[in-house]
Amino acid sequence: MSSGAAAMKKVVQRKFKMRGYTLRVDALDAVISFASRFSGAEDDALDLLLDQLDHESLTSSIIDRDPVNRVVSLLLEAEAAAEESPNAAACEGGRGSALRVIDAFLVPKFHYDPVKKIFYEHTGSLPIHGEASAKAKLYKDRFLLLYQRLSRDQHFAKPAFETETTEFGSCEISPIQSLVGQTGRRWVMGVISQLEDGHFYLEDLTASVEINLSDAISFLDDVLFMPVKYKITTGFFTENTIVVAEGQMQLEGIFKIFTCGFPPLEDRDKSLKALAGLDFFGGGTLTKEETLRLAELEKRAVNDMFIIMSDVWLDNEEAMGKLETVLDGFENEEVVPSLFVLMGNFCSRPCNLSFHSYSSIRAQFSKLGQMIESHPRLKEHSRFLFIPGPEDAGPSTVLPRCALPRYITEEFQSRIPNAIFSSNPCRIKFYTQEIVFFRQDLLYRMRRLCLMPPSTEETSDPFEHLVATITHQSHLCPLPLVVQPVIWNYDHSLHLYPTPHTIVLGDKSEQKAFSYTGITCFNPGSFSTDGTFVAYRPCTREVELSALPA
Repeated sequence: MSSGAAAMKKVVQRKFKMRGYTLRVDALDAVISFASRFSGAEDDALDLLLDQLDHESLTSSIIDRDPVNRVVSLLLEAEAAAEESPNAAACEGGRGSALRVIDAFLVPKFHYDPVKKIFYEHTGSLPIHGEASAKAKLYKDRFLLLYQRLSRDQHFAKPAFETETTEFGSCEISPIQSLVGQTGRRWVMGVISQLEDGHFYLEDLTASVEINLSDAISFLDDVLFMPVKYKITTGFFTENTIVVAEGQMQLEGIFKIFTCGFPPLEDRDKSLKALAGLDFFGGGTLTKEETLRLAELEKRAVNDMFIIMSDVWLDNEEAMGKLETVLDGFENEEVVPSLFVLMGNFCSRPCNLSFHSYSSIRAQFSKLGQMIESHPRLKEHSRFLFIPGPEDAGPSTVLPRCALPRYITEEFQSRIPNAIFSSNPCRIKFYTQEIVFFRQDLLYRMRRLCLMPPSTEETSDPFEHLVATITHQSHLCPLPLVVQPVIWNYDHSLHLYPTPHTIVLGDKSEQKAFSYTGITCFNPGSFSTDGTFVAYRPCTREVELSALPA
Protein backbone atom coordinates (compact mmCIF):
# COMPACT_ATOMS: atom_id res chain seq x y z
CA MET A 1 0.00 0.00 0.00
CA SER A 2 1.38 3.40 -0.99
CA SER A 3 1.94 6.09 1.62
CA GLY A 4 -0.85 8.20 0.05
CA ALA A 5 -3.37 5.34 0.25
CA ALA A 6 -2.36 4.58 3.83
CA ALA A 7 -2.80 8.24 4.79
CA MET A 8 -6.24 8.33 3.14
CA LYS A 9 -7.23 5.17 5.01
CA LYS A 10 -6.29 6.80 8.33
CA VAL A 11 -8.24 9.97 7.47
CA VAL A 12 -11.36 7.97 6.56
CA GLN A 13 -11.21 5.85 9.70
CA ARG A 14 -10.68 8.90 11.92
CA LYS A 15 -13.60 10.83 10.40
CA PHE A 16 -15.98 7.88 10.71
CA LYS A 17 -14.80 7.25 14.27
CA MET A 18 -15.64 10.88 15.18
CA ARG A 19 -19.24 10.20 14.15
CA GLY A 20 -19.33 6.95 16.14
CA TYR A 21 -19.04 4.59 13.13
CA THR A 22 -16.79 1.61 12.47
CA LEU A 23 -16.20 0.54 8.85
CA ARG A 24 -15.90 -3.01 7.63
CA VAL A 25 -13.10 -3.67 5.13
CA ASP A 26 -15.36 -3.67 2.04
CA ALA A 27 -17.10 -0.48 3.19
CA LEU A 28 -13.73 1.19 3.82
CA ASP A 29 -12.63 0.38 0.25
CA ALA A 30 -15.87 1.86 -1.13
CA VAL A 31 -15.41 5.09 0.85
CA ILE A 32 -11.79 5.48 -0.24
CA SER A 33 -12.82 4.88 -3.86
CA PHE A 34 -15.47 7.61 -3.57
CA ALA A 35 -13.16 10.14 -1.90
CA SER A 36 -10.43 9.60 -4.50
CA ARG A 37 -12.77 11.00 -7.17
CA PHE A 38 -12.38 14.46 -5.61
CA SER A 39 -8.67 15.23 -5.71
CA GLY A 40 -7.83 18.05 -3.32
CA ALA A 41 -11.34 18.02 -1.79
CA GLU A 42 -11.34 14.61 -0.11
CA ASP A 43 -12.27 16.05 3.30
CA ASP A 44 -15.34 17.84 1.94
CA ALA A 45 -16.40 14.71 0.06
CA LEU A 46 -16.09 12.59 3.21
CA ASP A 47 -18.04 15.13 5.28
CA LEU A 48 -20.81 15.13 2.70
CA LEU A 49 -20.85 11.33 2.63
CA LEU A 50 -21.10 11.20 6.43
CA ASP A 51 -23.85 13.83 6.53
CA GLN A 52 -25.96 11.77 4.12
CA LEU A 53 -25.12 8.53 5.90
CA ASP A 54 -26.62 9.97 9.09
CA HIS A 55 -30.01 9.97 7.34
CA GLU A 56 -29.81 6.23 6.67
CA SER A 57 -31.76 3.90 8.97
CA LEU A 58 -28.72 2.05 10.32
CA THR A 59 -29.20 -0.86 12.71
CA SER A 60 -25.62 -0.83 13.98
CA SER A 61 -22.63 1.46 14.34
CA ILE A 62 -20.63 -1.10 12.35
CA ILE A 63 -21.19 -0.23 8.68
CA ASP A 64 -20.93 -2.65 5.79
CA ARG A 65 -20.76 -1.94 2.05
CA ASP A 66 -24.51 -1.74 1.26
CA PRO A 67 -25.43 1.56 3.00
CA VAL A 68 -22.19 3.15 1.73
CA ASN A 69 -23.02 2.13 -1.85
CA ARG A 70 -26.56 3.54 -1.53
CA VAL A 71 -25.29 6.91 -0.31
CA VAL A 72 -22.47 7.03 -2.87
CA SER A 73 -24.94 6.37 -5.70
CA LEU A 74 -27.17 9.21 -4.54
CA LEU A 75 -24.24 11.61 -4.21
CA LEU A 76 -22.83 10.77 -7.63
CA GLU A 77 -26.25 11.28 -9.23
CA ALA A 78 -26.45 14.72 -7.60
CA GLU A 79 -22.81 15.65 -8.28
CA ALA A 80 -23.61 18.08 -11.10
CA ALA A 81 -26.27 19.86 -9.04
CA ALA A 82 -23.95 20.02 -6.06
CA GLU A 83 -21.27 21.70 -8.16
CA GLU A 84 -23.77 24.36 -9.21
CA SER A 85 -24.80 25.04 -5.62
CA PRO A 86 -22.13 23.70 -3.26
CA ASN A 87 -23.28 25.76 -0.27
CA ALA A 88 -26.78 24.32 -0.40
CA ALA A 89 -25.39 20.80 -0.48
CA ALA A 90 -23.18 21.50 2.53
CA CYS A 91 -26.02 22.95 4.61
CA GLU A 92 -28.53 20.21 3.88
CA GLY A 93 -27.13 17.66 6.30
CA GLY A 94 -25.02 19.83 8.53
CA ARG A 95 -27.30 19.91 11.53
CA GLY A 96 -28.25 16.25 11.51
CA SER A 97 -24.59 15.25 11.41
CA ALA A 98 -24.11 16.33 15.06
CA LEU A 99 -26.49 13.67 16.33
CA ARG A 100 -25.75 10.06 17.13
CA VAL A 101 -28.47 7.73 18.51
CA ILE A 102 -27.28 4.66 20.44
CA ASP A 103 -29.67 1.75 20.88
CA ALA A 104 -29.58 0.07 24.31
CA PHE A 105 -28.71 -3.28 22.74
CA LEU A 106 -25.57 -1.76 21.17
CA VAL A 107 -24.11 -0.28 24.36
CA PRO A 108 -20.68 -1.80 25.13
CA LYS A 109 -20.45 -4.01 28.20
CA PHE A 110 -17.55 -3.86 30.66
CA HIS A 111 -16.58 -5.94 33.68
CA TYR A 112 -14.49 -4.73 36.61
CA ASP A 113 -11.61 -6.84 37.90
CA PRO A 114 -11.24 -5.99 41.62
CA VAL A 115 -7.79 -7.63 41.77
CA LYS A 116 -6.17 -5.81 38.84
CA LYS A 117 -8.47 -2.80 39.44
CA ILE A 118 -9.23 -2.35 35.74
CA PHE A 119 -12.24 -2.65 33.45
CA TYR A 120 -12.19 -4.98 30.50
CA GLU A 121 -14.71 -5.13 27.66
CA HIS A 122 -16.96 -8.12 27.15
CA THR A 123 -16.18 -9.56 23.72
CA GLY A 124 -18.43 -12.62 23.52
CA SER A 125 -22.06 -12.89 22.50
CA LEU A 126 -24.85 -11.54 24.69
CA PRO A 127 -27.92 -13.77 24.32
CA ILE A 128 -31.28 -12.35 25.33
CA HIS A 129 -32.03 -15.46 27.38
CA GLY A 130 -29.03 -15.64 29.67
CA GLU A 131 -27.95 -18.54 31.84
CA ALA A 132 -28.69 -18.57 35.57
CA SER A 133 -25.17 -17.30 36.31
CA ALA A 134 -25.99 -14.10 34.40
CA LYS A 135 -28.46 -13.08 37.11
CA ALA A 136 -25.80 -13.30 39.83
CA LYS A 137 -23.37 -11.50 37.54
CA LEU A 138 -25.87 -8.64 37.20
CA TYR A 139 -25.75 -7.90 40.92
CA LYS A 140 -22.00 -8.39 41.09
CA ASP A 141 -21.39 -5.92 38.25
CA ARG A 142 -23.63 -3.31 39.89
CA PHE A 143 -21.84 -3.71 43.21
CA LEU A 144 -18.32 -3.60 41.77
CA LEU A 145 -19.17 -0.54 39.65
CA LEU A 146 -20.03 1.46 42.78
CA TYR A 147 -17.28 -0.15 44.86
CA GLN A 148 -14.50 0.96 42.51
CA ARG A 149 -16.02 4.44 42.49
CA LEU A 150 -16.17 4.51 46.29
CA SER A 151 -12.57 3.29 46.58
CA ARG A 152 -11.36 6.57 45.08
CA ASP A 153 -13.30 8.70 47.56
CA GLN A 154 -10.90 10.30 50.04
CA HIS A 155 -13.28 9.84 52.97
CA PHE A 156 -13.30 6.06 52.60
CA ALA A 157 -9.60 5.63 51.82
CA LYS A 158 -7.61 3.79 54.45
CA PRO A 159 -5.40 6.34 56.25
CA ALA A 160 -1.70 5.75 55.74
CA PHE A 161 -0.85 7.44 59.05
CA GLU A 162 -2.70 8.31 62.20
CA THR A 163 -4.36 11.64 61.40
CA GLU A 164 -6.90 13.88 63.04
CA THR A 165 -9.76 12.26 61.10
CA THR A 166 -9.15 8.94 62.88
CA GLU A 167 -10.40 10.62 66.07
CA PHE A 168 -13.94 9.83 64.87
CA GLY A 169 -13.07 6.27 63.84
CA SER A 170 -11.82 4.75 60.63
CA CYS A 171 -14.19 5.07 57.69
CA GLU A 172 -12.55 2.27 55.77
CA ILE A 173 -15.09 -0.17 54.29
CA SER A 174 -15.06 -3.54 56.05
CA PRO A 175 -16.19 -6.76 54.33
CA ILE A 176 -19.42 -8.04 55.88
CA GLN A 177 -17.73 -11.39 56.52
CA SER A 178 -15.29 -9.65 58.87
CA LEU A 179 -18.05 -8.39 61.19
CA VAL A 180 -18.35 -11.73 62.97
CA GLY A 181 -16.83 -11.43 66.45
CA GLN A 182 -15.99 -7.73 66.01
CA THR A 183 -16.91 -4.99 68.46
CA GLY A 184 -17.27 -1.29 67.88
CA ARG A 185 -18.65 0.57 64.90
CA ARG A 186 -17.81 -0.45 61.36
CA TRP A 187 -18.52 0.92 57.89
CA VAL A 188 -19.86 -1.57 55.36
CA MET A 189 -21.18 -1.44 51.81
CA GLY A 190 -23.86 -3.77 50.53
CA VAL A 191 -27.11 -4.40 48.70
CA ILE A 192 -30.34 -4.21 50.69
CA SER A 193 -32.08 -7.58 50.22
CA GLN A 194 -35.11 -9.29 51.74
CA LEU A 195 -33.85 -12.86 52.07
CA GLU A 196 -36.73 -13.73 54.43
CA ASP A 197 -40.18 -12.21 54.60
CA GLY A 198 -40.04 -9.10 56.77
CA HIS A 199 -36.29 -9.48 57.44
CA PHE A 200 -33.86 -7.26 55.57
CA TYR A 201 -30.22 -8.08 54.98
CA LEU A 202 -27.13 -6.32 53.70
CA GLU A 203 -25.11 -8.35 51.20
CA ASP A 204 -21.69 -7.87 49.65
CA LEU A 205 -19.42 -10.28 47.77
CA THR A 206 -18.33 -12.02 50.98
CA ALA A 207 -21.45 -12.62 53.08
CA SER A 208 -24.82 -11.28 54.20
CA VAL A 209 -25.98 -9.97 57.57
CA GLU A 210 -29.42 -9.15 58.92
CA ILE A 211 -29.81 -5.44 59.60
CA ASN A 212 -31.82 -3.28 61.98
CA LEU A 213 -32.81 0.07 60.46
CA SER A 214 -34.91 1.34 63.36
CA ASP A 215 -32.28 3.86 64.55
CA ALA A 216 -30.76 4.69 61.17
CA ILE A 217 -30.45 8.20 59.82
CA SER A 218 -29.27 9.18 56.37
CA PHE A 219 -26.16 11.15 55.53
CA LEU A 220 -25.02 13.53 52.81
CA ASP A 221 -21.60 12.67 51.40
CA ASP A 222 -20.14 16.15 51.84
CA VAL A 223 -20.83 16.15 55.61
CA LEU A 224 -20.32 12.46 56.28
CA PHE A 225 -17.95 12.69 59.12
CA MET A 226 -19.14 15.52 61.33
CA PRO A 227 -18.89 13.98 64.82
CA VAL A 228 -22.17 15.26 66.23
CA LYS A 229 -24.56 16.62 63.64
CA TYR A 230 -25.62 14.57 60.60
CA LYS A 231 -27.49 16.11 57.70
CA ILE A 232 -30.25 14.22 55.97
CA THR A 233 -29.81 13.30 52.33
CA THR A 234 -32.27 13.02 49.48
CA GLY A 235 -33.17 9.68 47.93
CA PHE A 236 -35.38 6.60 48.18
CA PHE A 237 -33.98 3.62 50.07
CA THR A 238 -35.58 0.57 48.47
CA GLU A 239 -34.78 -3.09 48.26
CA ASN A 240 -31.98 -3.68 45.72
CA THR A 241 -30.32 -0.31 46.32
CA ILE A 242 -26.65 -0.31 47.31
CA VAL A 243 -25.85 1.61 50.50
CA VAL A 244 -22.90 2.55 52.67
CA ALA A 245 -23.77 2.09 56.35
CA GLU A 246 -22.16 2.60 59.73
CA GLY A 247 -23.28 0.29 62.50
CA GLN A 248 -22.40 -2.24 65.15
CA MET A 249 -22.90 -5.99 65.46
CA GLN A 250 -25.29 -6.99 68.24
CA LEU A 251 -25.04 -10.12 70.37
CA GLU A 252 -27.93 -11.71 68.49
CA GLY A 253 -25.99 -11.41 65.20
CA ILE A 254 -27.90 -8.42 63.82
CA PHE A 255 -26.02 -5.43 62.44
CA LYS A 256 -27.62 -2.34 63.96
CA ILE A 257 -27.29 0.59 61.54
CA PHE A 258 -26.83 4.10 62.90
CA THR A 259 -25.94 5.95 59.69
CA CYS A 260 -27.00 4.92 56.20
CA GLY A 261 -26.69 6.52 52.78
CA PHE A 262 -25.87 6.02 49.14
CA PRO A 263 -22.28 5.76 47.90
CA PRO A 264 -21.06 9.32 47.22
CA LEU A 265 -21.05 10.54 43.64
CA GLU A 266 -17.88 10.98 41.63
CA ASP A 267 -17.13 13.89 39.34
CA ARG A 268 -17.57 12.95 35.67
CA ASP A 269 -14.07 14.09 34.71
CA LYS A 270 -12.56 12.00 37.49
CA SER A 271 -14.48 8.94 36.26
CA LEU A 272 -13.36 9.48 32.67
CA LYS A 273 -9.75 9.78 33.79
CA ALA A 274 -10.01 6.52 35.72
CA LEU A 275 -11.51 4.72 32.71
CA ALA A 276 -8.50 5.54 30.53
CA GLY A 277 -10.44 6.17 27.33
CA LEU A 278 -12.92 3.26 27.53
CA ASP A 279 -16.24 3.95 25.81
CA PHE A 280 -18.97 3.19 28.36
CA PHE A 281 -21.60 5.36 26.63
CA GLY A 282 -21.41 3.77 23.20
CA GLY A 283 -20.85 6.81 20.99
CA GLY A 284 -17.22 5.99 20.16
CA THR A 285 -14.00 7.24 21.75
CA LEU A 286 -12.38 10.47 20.59
CA THR A 287 -8.90 11.92 20.79
CA LYS A 288 -8.29 15.07 22.80
CA GLU A 289 -8.05 17.12 19.58
CA GLU A 290 -11.32 15.69 18.25
CA THR A 291 -13.08 16.37 21.54
CA LEU A 292 -11.92 20.01 21.55
CA ARG A 293 -13.06 20.45 17.95
CA LEU A 294 -16.51 18.99 18.67
CA ALA A 295 -16.81 21.07 21.85
CA GLU A 296 -16.22 24.21 19.80
CA LEU A 297 -18.84 23.14 17.26
CA GLU A 298 -21.26 22.43 20.12
CA LYS A 299 -20.86 25.97 21.46
CA ARG A 300 -21.78 27.36 18.05
CA ALA A 301 -24.92 25.18 17.72
CA VAL A 302 -27.08 27.84 19.37
CA ASN A 303 -30.02 27.17 17.04
CA ASP A 304 -30.30 23.46 17.82
CA MET A 305 -33.31 22.60 19.95
CA PHE A 306 -34.92 19.31 20.97
CA ILE A 307 -38.68 19.06 21.52
CA ILE A 308 -39.42 16.21 23.94
CA MET A 309 -42.85 14.73 24.60
CA SER A 310 -44.00 11.74 26.64
CA ASP A 311 -47.33 9.86 26.50
CA VAL A 312 -48.25 10.73 22.91
CA TRP A 313 -51.50 8.80 22.44
CA LEU A 314 -52.05 8.37 18.72
CA ASP A 315 -55.49 6.83 19.23
CA ASN A 316 -56.76 9.91 21.07
CA GLU A 317 -58.20 12.67 18.88
CA GLU A 318 -57.58 15.36 21.51
CA ALA A 319 -53.92 14.32 21.85
CA MET A 320 -53.46 14.32 18.07
CA GLY A 321 -55.00 17.78 17.92
CA LYS A 322 -52.51 18.99 20.54
CA LEU A 323 -49.65 17.46 18.57
CA GLU A 324 -50.75 19.18 15.37
CA THR A 325 -50.89 22.50 17.25
CA VAL A 326 -47.28 22.01 18.38
CA LEU A 327 -46.14 21.07 14.85
CA ASP A 328 -47.98 24.07 13.37
CA GLY A 329 -46.25 26.38 15.81
CA PHE A 330 -42.74 25.16 15.09
CA GLU A 331 -43.35 24.94 11.33
CA ASN A 332 -43.71 28.73 11.31
CA GLU A 333 -40.62 29.41 13.42
CA GLU A 334 -37.59 30.97 11.73
CA VAL A 335 -35.41 28.04 12.82
CA VAL A 336 -37.16 24.70 13.23
CA PRO A 337 -36.16 22.23 15.98
CA SER A 338 -33.41 19.83 14.97
CA LEU A 339 -35.00 16.89 16.81
CA PHE A 340 -38.44 15.80 18.02
CA VAL A 341 -38.35 13.04 20.65
CA LEU A 342 -41.70 11.28 21.04
CA MET A 343 -41.87 8.80 23.91
CA GLY A 344 -44.66 6.32 24.55
CA ASN A 345 -47.07 5.19 25.50
CA PHE A 346 -48.42 5.60 21.96
CA CYS A 347 -51.79 4.10 22.86
CA SER A 348 -54.20 5.18 25.58
CA ARG A 349 -54.68 1.57 26.75
CA PRO A 350 -52.07 -1.12 27.42
CA CYS A 351 -50.98 -3.28 24.50
CA ASN A 352 -51.11 -6.51 26.50
CA LEU A 353 -52.49 -9.99 25.78
CA SER A 354 -56.06 -8.66 25.71
CA PHE A 355 -55.17 -6.06 23.07
CA HIS A 356 -56.20 -7.07 19.54
CA SER A 357 -56.02 -3.81 17.57
CA TYR A 358 -52.44 -3.73 16.27
CA SER A 359 -53.68 -2.88 12.79
CA SER A 360 -55.29 0.26 14.20
CA ILE A 361 -51.96 1.37 15.78
CA ARG A 362 -50.31 0.81 12.41
CA ALA A 363 -52.95 3.05 10.80
CA GLN A 364 -52.49 5.69 13.50
CA PHE A 365 -48.75 5.84 12.88
CA SER A 366 -49.51 6.22 9.17
CA LYS A 367 -51.81 9.11 10.05
CA LEU A 368 -49.02 10.68 12.09
CA GLY A 369 -46.75 10.38 9.05
CA GLN A 370 -49.31 12.26 6.97
CA MET A 371 -49.46 14.96 9.64
CA ILE A 372 -45.68 15.44 9.58
CA GLU A 373 -45.70 15.39 5.75
CA SER A 374 -48.08 18.35 5.81
CA HIS A 375 -45.33 20.35 7.55
CA PRO A 376 -42.64 20.40 4.83
CA ARG A 377 -40.02 22.41 6.76
CA LEU A 378 -40.18 20.01 9.72
CA LYS A 379 -40.05 16.98 7.46
CA GLU A 380 -36.99 18.33 5.65
CA HIS A 381 -34.96 19.85 8.48
CA SER A 382 -36.07 18.03 11.66
CA ARG A 383 -35.54 14.46 12.73
CA PHE A 384 -38.04 12.35 14.67
CA LEU A 385 -37.00 9.87 17.35
CA PHE A 386 -39.52 7.37 18.80
CA ILE A 387 -38.95 5.62 22.14
CA PRO A 388 -41.47 2.98 23.32
CA GLY A 389 -43.25 3.29 26.65
CA PRO A 390 -43.85 0.61 29.31
CA GLU A 391 -47.26 -0.36 27.90
CA ASP A 392 -46.49 -0.19 24.17
CA ALA A 393 -46.48 -3.10 21.75
CA GLY A 394 -43.45 -5.34 22.13
CA PRO A 395 -42.29 -8.80 23.14
CA SER A 396 -42.48 -8.09 26.90
CA THR A 397 -42.33 -5.43 29.61
CA VAL A 398 -38.74 -6.36 30.52
CA LEU A 399 -36.01 -3.70 30.31
CA PRO A 400 -34.38 -2.68 28.08
CA ARG A 401 -37.29 -2.63 25.63
CA CYS A 402 -36.55 -3.03 21.95
CA ALA A 403 -37.82 -0.56 19.36
CA LEU A 404 -41.45 -0.65 18.25
CA PRO A 405 -42.23 -3.59 15.91
CA ARG A 406 -41.62 -2.91 12.22
CA TYR A 407 -45.15 -4.02 11.33
CA ILE A 408 -46.51 -1.03 13.25
CA THR A 409 -44.04 1.56 11.94
CA GLU A 410 -43.31 0.62 8.30
CA GLU A 411 -46.08 2.76 6.78
CA PHE A 412 -44.88 5.74 8.82
CA GLN A 413 -41.27 5.15 7.76
CA SER A 414 -42.27 5.06 4.11
CA ARG A 415 -43.53 8.63 4.56
CA ILE A 416 -40.78 9.87 6.92
CA PRO A 417 -37.72 7.82 5.94
CA ASN A 418 -35.25 9.58 8.25
CA ALA A 419 -37.30 8.81 11.40
CA ILE A 420 -35.50 6.79 14.07
CA PHE A 421 -37.16 4.06 16.14
CA SER A 422 -34.96 3.17 19.06
CA SER A 423 -35.01 1.22 22.32
CA ASN A 424 -36.03 2.22 25.84
CA PRO A 425 -33.75 3.43 27.38
CA CYS A 426 -32.02 5.23 24.54
CA ARG A 427 -28.85 7.31 24.39
CA ILE A 428 -27.97 10.31 22.26
CA LYS A 429 -24.58 11.87 21.70
CA PHE A 430 -24.83 15.49 20.56
CA TYR A 431 -21.27 16.53 19.65
CA THR A 432 -19.61 15.90 23.05
CA GLN A 433 -22.78 15.92 25.16
CA GLU A 434 -24.22 12.64 26.42
CA ILE A 435 -27.99 12.45 26.90
CA VAL A 436 -29.99 9.50 28.26
CA PHE A 437 -33.73 9.04 27.61
CA PHE A 438 -35.78 6.68 29.78
CA ARG A 439 -39.55 6.22 29.61
CA GLN A 440 -40.85 4.51 32.72
CA ASP A 441 -43.36 5.43 35.42
CA LEU A 442 -40.58 5.16 37.96
CA LEU A 443 -41.52 7.72 40.61
CA TYR A 444 -44.68 5.96 41.79
CA ARG A 445 -42.88 2.61 42.07
CA MET A 446 -39.92 4.04 43.99
CA ARG A 447 -42.18 5.81 46.48
CA ARG A 448 -44.32 2.70 47.00
CA LEU A 449 -41.32 0.46 47.67
CA CYS A 450 -39.38 2.87 49.90
CA LEU A 451 -38.25 1.17 53.14
CA MET A 452 -38.08 4.38 55.18
CA PRO A 453 -39.72 7.77 54.66
CA PRO A 454 -37.45 10.03 52.60
CA SER A 455 -36.01 13.00 54.44
CA THR A 456 -37.55 16.42 53.98
CA GLU A 457 -34.57 18.35 55.36
CA GLU A 458 -32.95 18.95 51.96
CA THR A 459 -36.10 18.76 49.82
CA SER A 460 -39.66 17.53 49.94
CA ASP A 461 -39.90 17.17 46.15
CA PRO A 462 -40.27 13.46 45.21
CA PHE A 463 -38.70 14.06 41.78
CA GLU A 464 -35.53 15.39 43.39
CA HIS A 465 -35.40 12.29 45.61
CA LEU A 466 -35.75 10.14 42.48
CA VAL A 467 -32.93 11.94 40.67
CA ALA A 468 -30.64 11.60 43.69
CA THR A 469 -31.39 7.87 43.89
CA ILE A 470 -30.64 6.93 40.27
CA THR A 471 -27.51 9.11 40.04
CA HIS A 472 -25.98 7.80 43.26
CA GLN A 473 -26.87 4.23 42.26
CA SER A 474 -25.52 4.83 38.73
CA HIS A 475 -28.54 2.92 37.47
CA LEU A 476 -31.79 4.02 35.82
CA CYS A 477 -34.01 1.48 37.58
CA PRO A 478 -32.60 0.11 40.88
CA LEU A 479 -35.79 -1.79 41.70
CA PRO A 480 -36.13 -5.48 42.62
CA LEU A 481 -36.30 -7.72 39.54
CA VAL A 482 -39.65 -9.11 40.72
CA VAL A 483 -41.05 -5.57 40.41
CA GLN A 484 -39.28 -4.55 37.19
CA PRO A 485 -37.66 -7.42 35.25
CA VAL A 486 -34.40 -6.68 33.45
CA ILE A 487 -32.69 -8.73 30.73
CA TRP A 488 -29.77 -10.08 32.77
CA ASN A 489 -27.18 -9.77 30.02
CA TYR A 490 -28.21 -6.20 29.17
CA ASP A 491 -28.47 -4.63 32.62
CA HIS A 492 -25.38 -2.58 31.71
CA SER A 493 -27.50 -0.56 29.25
CA LEU A 494 -29.27 0.99 32.27
CA HIS A 495 -26.03 2.09 33.94
CA LEU A 496 -25.36 5.80 34.44
CA TYR A 497 -21.59 5.70 34.63
CA PRO A 498 -19.79 7.96 34.02
CA THR A 499 -22.62 10.33 34.81
CA PRO A 500 -24.16 11.71 31.58
CA HIS A 501 -24.69 15.41 31.05
CA THR A 502 -28.48 15.12 30.81
CA ILE A 503 -31.06 12.55 31.92
CA VAL A 504 -34.62 12.69 30.57
CA LEU A 505 -37.05 10.71 32.74
CA GLY A 506 -40.36 10.34 30.90
CA ASP A 507 -42.95 9.79 33.63
CA LYS A 508 -46.71 10.28 33.87
CA SER A 509 -46.14 12.35 37.02
CA GLU A 510 -45.96 16.14 37.16
CA GLN A 511 -43.60 17.97 34.79
CA LYS A 512 -40.33 18.81 36.59
CA ALA A 513 -36.75 19.93 35.98
CA PHE A 514 -33.85 19.65 38.43
CA SER A 515 -30.09 20.16 38.20
CA TYR A 516 -28.27 17.80 40.57
CA THR A 517 -24.49 18.05 41.02
CA GLY A 518 -24.18 19.43 37.50
CA ILE A 519 -26.45 16.80 35.89
CA THR A 520 -29.51 18.21 34.11
CA CYS A 521 -32.58 16.06 34.78
CA PHE A 522 -36.15 16.66 33.73
CA ASN A 523 -39.52 15.00 33.21
CA PRO A 524 -41.50 16.41 30.24
CA GLY A 525 -44.80 15.34 31.82
CA SER A 526 -47.72 13.58 30.16
CA PHE A 527 -48.43 15.31 26.85
CA SER A 528 -51.79 13.66 26.21
CA THR A 529 -53.06 14.30 29.74
CA ASP A 530 -51.67 17.76 30.54
CA GLY A 531 -50.44 19.08 27.17
CA THR A 532 -46.95 19.48 28.67
CA PHE A 533 -43.64 19.08 26.85
CA VAL A 534 -40.07 20.34 27.05
CA ALA A 535 -37.95 22.47 24.70
CA TYR A 536 -34.32 21.62 25.41
CA ARG A 537 -31.31 23.52 24.05
CA PRO A 538 -28.30 21.18 24.29
CA CYS A 539 -25.85 23.98 23.56
CA THR A 540 -26.60 25.70 26.89
CA ARG A 541 -28.40 22.77 28.57
CA GLU A 542 -31.35 25.09 29.07
CA VAL A 543 -34.67 23.38 29.88
CA GLU A 544 -37.86 25.21 28.98
CA LEU A 545 -40.94 23.64 30.57
CA SER A 546 -43.78 24.21 28.11
CA ALA A 547 -47.49 23.50 28.02
CA LEU A 548 -50.38 24.11 25.66
CA PRO A 549 -53.13 26.36 27.01
CA ALA A 550 -55.96 24.41 28.60
